[in-house]
Amino acid sequence: MYHIALIEADWLYVEVLGTDWDQEISALFPLEHRTDGNLTHFEGESIEEHFYRLNKVREVFLSHFRSMDLTDWRKPRVIEHYDVTPEWVVYHLIEHESHHRGQIFQMLRELRNDKC
Repeated sequence: MYHIALIEADWLYVEVLGTDWDQEISALFPLEHRTDGNLTHFEGESIEEHFYRLNKVREVFLSHFRSMDLTDWRKPRVIEHYDVTPEWVVYHLIEHESHHRGQIFQMLRELRNDKC
């Protein structure tokens, strides 16, 4: 969940808004995204703390997206290596979370089978 929230915040601030991260959001991510090329393993937080982080990022994300009109929604943001629209960002993040939800449910199935 740390990774999902971090990616959503990054797409919002870097690609859509083109600004530095808000301090309140940045403070929710004390660890680097990757360690030795792998996603950083994050332990020691309750599921409620993970949900708080994800919900806070989504609250800020939605507040920015709700203020967009259709023209801004489809206006390309020109990034160094690619162009991206807010419309595509939302599509991409839905796809991203769906992928990780599948992984989470697969891991839960495997854990449940190990305990039987």
